Amino acid sequence: MKLGAFSVSLSVKDLKASKQFYEKLGFTVLGGGMDKNYLIMKNENALIGLFQGMFEGNIMTFNPGWDENGKDIDNFDDIRAIQQHLKGEGIETGTEIDSKTSGPASMMVTDPDGNVILIDQHR
Repeated sequence: MKLGAFSVSLSVKDLKASKQFYEKLGFTVLGGGMDKNYLIMKNENALIGLFQGMFEGNIMTFNPGWDENGKDIDNFDDIRAIQQHLKGEGIETGTEIDSKTSGPASMMVTDPDGNVILIDQHR
């Protein structure tokens, strides 16, 4: 199963302070914006999302159809196929994505230890 680009989405208290901290670790801004209350930051192939006031806790994120630069890739597994596979494995995927649709969609699953995984397809 191809889940796409991986990142960790961090819930931060102060976006400016977090940006400055991760810049000191060598990360640069790839997307988002201070005015949007989130930044996507990159250091080589590592991606992190900094989100202020959007959710509680930290989330692992996969983006089917994207590489680690947020660029479209040709060969990827659509989120609807991923949903069907996970359901077949007995994993609860939350609200059902209509299999007759195409394009952007998202779902969340939770691992046995309570870690949240967001699968977020943007195309």
